[in-house]
Amino acid sequence: MLPISYAANVRSLQRGLKHLVVIAPAGVFKRKATKAVLSKALGKRMADFAGALAAEAGTGRRGATGSAMVKAPGAKSDGPARLSVGVLPDTLSRSNSPSRADSIRHVMSQVSTSSGKVGVLLVLDDAAHLLAASNAIGRALPQYSRKAKPSKAKVQIAAITTDGTALDFDDDLKTTVACSRDSAELVDTPPSELNPEGYAKRAKAMLGEIAGVKVTEIKGQKLLDNGLGGIHAVGRGATTEPRMLVAEWNPKADGPHVALVGKGVTFDTGGLHLKPRGGIEGMKGDMGGSAAVLGAFRVLTQSGYEGRLTLIMCIAENAIDSKSFIPDDVLVAHSGKTVEINNTDAEGRLLLMDGLSWAARELGADVVFDAATLTGAQLISTGVIHAGVVTNDPTMETAMVEAGKATGDLVHPLLFAPELLQQEFSSKIADMKNSVANRMNAQTSCAAQFLYAHIEDAPGAKKRRWIHVDLAGPSFLKGRGTGYGVALIAHAVRNLPEQG
Repeated sequence: MLPISYAANVRSLQRGLKHLVVIAPAGVFKRKATKAVLSKALGKRMADFAGALAAEAGTGRRGATGSAMVKAPGAKSDGPARLSVGVLPDTLSRSNSPSRADSIRHVMSQVSTSSGKVGVLLVLDDAAHLLAASNAIGRALPQYSRKAKPSKAKVQIAAITTDGTALDFDDDLKTTVACSRDSAELVDTPPSELNPEGYAKRAKAMLGEIAGVKVTEIKGQKLLDNGLGGIHAVGRGATTEPRMLVAEWNPKADGPHVALVGKGVTFDTGGLHLKPRGGIEGMKGDMGGSAAVLGAFRVLTQSGYEGRLTLIMCIAENAIDSKSFIPDDVLVAHSGKTVEINNTDAEGRLLLMDGLSWAARELGADVVFDAATLTGAQLISTGVIHAGVVTNDPTMETAMVEAGKATGDLVHPLLFAPELLQQEFSSKIADMKNSVANRMNAQTSCAAQFLYAHIEDAPGAKKRRWIHVDLAGPSFLKGRGTGYGVALIAHAVRNLPEQG
């Protein structure tokens, strides 16, 4: 655990400080006016040190870090022993967030936080960037550790604008950062600790802290009794039973009913289409979508969201056993459609097809978000920083891109073309196969189309808005969970546009 707290001003940030980190656009260290702000905040000596470090570090395209001791070891003078700077690029592309959240996360991840109080001073162009910038710091500092000697550092953040105005951290910001870090911790937790039963227990404990949330769980044979054949098939070979966790908030509220559906594969072997070495390691992160919607649900409910909100977590371990589902099986989905299995490693969509259909048919949700580490092809399509988003509503496509820029959880839109893509799932004996015939044909959009096929004919389909977020890349970077998607989805739900 690496705790984060927030300082009311720079003066309180500097109390008991062992290590000071100044993160600012490159121009702040160069321009006369902004250098004066830095001098006023930190004192001329420390500001000059920061400027010299920044000049030495440069920026690069993504940002750069410099660090140095600023007083001799054991010296008793006031002030930190170490100073680090995170130098952010002054210019940004249109596909980036104006908050420079990715650069903040990038430079912060290179700063040593071994022990003592580490103070981080954010210098921002715009006060509106505070949430994205703070969440970027939180996402750079993972909570989970099983090391014999974990870090004993404590991180505190203060923020000012380039004109020297101190910024306040409100409760919603603090909740968002905390929930993002909790979701990252869930992704980092090994499957020995977080099998389906353990995951559901952790989620219920988190949700149990929120007054007014009602939680139900459908597991094992009861999945089949409720027509949830996809979730059951994927998880029936594991030691602990597959399950669907449903949490409800404000069920009598007026306005659109929003459902958040997440893929929660606690470990993915690939099933009988076993993943090779190099591809199977890290598959504890295949529940990153469910962790994201769980975090977003917690943010929204703890801030008193006034609409009706439902969380659906589809949880299973894709293990190999004599009971495992196999190629050529035909499953019956909750939608009533039959699915011929031609790839046991395309299992996440089998969970989500049931969760989405439940949201549409059983709950009648008006707006349905789903989040999943669904395809490796997402990394090819939009990379490791941007998630891919597919939606049946063009206004939501625009809204998701804007939400990404506002929160720093960046997204890029992908094809929505059912009439062009559904052919990839043609089956001679069932309504569809579960994996594409041509892996070179917009594979990530095709996977999204598979999901949409299970709600496109549900009652109310013409008015239902559906938003799919494939976060395979940004959810799990360099072997660590990132908490990606929590802030994005919470922001998108709060700022739903009028239907297009």
